[in-house]
Amino acid sequence: MNEVVTTIVRWSLRLIVIAMGVVLFLSLLVAAGVLAMAWSLRALWARLTGRPVTPWVMRMDPRHGFSTVYRSTARWTAHTAEQARHRGSRPRDVTDVQPREIRQ
Repeated sequence: MNEVVTTIVRWSLRLIVIAMGVVLFLSLLVAAGVLAMAWSLRALWARLTGRPVTPWVMRMDPRHGFSTVYRSTARWTAHTAEQARHRGSRPRDVTDVQPREIRQ
């Protein structure tokens, strides 16, 4: 009896996974079809109105964000004591500590 149940469970899981794969494939196919249809309509409209067919471009360079952060080291680096003295900001509430021997 256990073999029958495990066989049914295995086949049902296989069918579910295959169905999920088919649904994913079909949804990607429909999305690509909609995108192709939109591009075709846009190109057709450009030809009908006499304008040149311009490609869809990414107006933002993804490397620009990385280079902005990479070059702005002043914002992300720690301030050294020399930089703090240069700015004139000295901590006034720091007190000196006298070291003592550790009792055992």
